[in-house]
Amino acid sequence: MLKNRIDPWGNLIKTTARGAWMGNRGILHDEHQNIRRLFKLKAWLICLLEFKNRQRKVMNPGNYTELFFLDEATAFSAGHRPCFECRREDFKRFKSSWIKGNPEYGFGEKVSIQEIDNILHQERMGPHGEKITYEELLKELPDGCFMLYKSRPYVRQGKHLFSWSPFGYGSAETFSENEKVQVLTPKSVVNAFRSGYVPQINPH
Repeated sequence: MLKNRIDPWGNLIKTTARGAWMGNRGILHDEHQNIRRLFKLKAWLICLLEFKNRQRKVMNPGNYTELFFLDEATAFSAGHRPCFECRREDFKRFKSSWIKGNPEYGFGEKVSIQEIDNILHQERMGPHGEKITYEELLKELPDGCFMLYKSRPYVRQGKHLFSWSPFGYGSAETFSENEKVQVLTPKSVVNAFRSGYVPQINPH
């Protein structure tokens, strides 16, 4: 069992559960398929599982480490964003929504994605590799956002919250909209959701 599944904090975990998306942070493993670092690149990507009939051996020496997510909402919570190569239209929609939702940076449509990646990197991880969170009212959070609720990761969808596990979500739970929670999804990504990007969430 390989340590290449990602949880909502952005941690690499071991599990037999399968993912709906693949991810990339660069080469994280050694020749024995052991994880040696949390990331190599600031561009943390969300990729398709299949693209142009390409065949890959997972964690092949010298190639980037294939990571896997339960769904797109989990990947966004971890700090990833759509890949330009295999998800070009989603990439364009995300970039446009991100720019619209975060006007304080003064970015136009022609801004390099590297500028956005730099901000995402500052938002997802502290100087010692710790997950960065922030406090927000539940009623202010759009669908697809992850938060800590009852000391566990939950995702919001409609008027309910759903607890996360590598294998899927728990049953629907109601919540008080005036309750404050610690948000796991990076703040600028939450703003992109508010501005129109709708992340894929696995069925419950």
